[in-house]
Amino acid sequence: MSIEEYYQSQLAAVGLSPYVQSYDIELDKRGPRLGLIRGEVRFLDGSLLFYRELVDLEFEPVRAMYSYHYQKADSVLIFRYDDTPHYADLPGFPHHKHSGTESGVSPANAPDLLRVLREIESRL
Repeated sequence: MSIEEYYQSQLAAVGLSPYVQSYDIELDKRGPRLGLIRGEVRFLDGSLLFYRELVDLEFEPVRAMYSYHYQKADSVLIFRYDDTPHYADLPGFPHHKHSGTESGVSPANAPDLLRVLREIESRL
């Protein structure tokens, strides 16, 4: 799979969601199979998803870095998945999920954009 095909699959996933009001997704191509994808997705209720993925497709899809930050229209965090290595004591390090609740940070498997969109849609 080329980086352009991966990028087009993300555009399709976002474009097919009945809850998406608008979106802006950009590809910074760094090679035939390497790229940084940044996106901003606005949902019908005004909530926003900001995300970025550094993707290497040389042998298999590998996200060398990711962040999916979902917030309410008033900028209050609902959740964020990322792999920033700042919670070394959590199982599955460095993958984790921040939530907008008092529980704060929890272990999480690395999601992909489609899984994050499904989680958001289940909340709307």
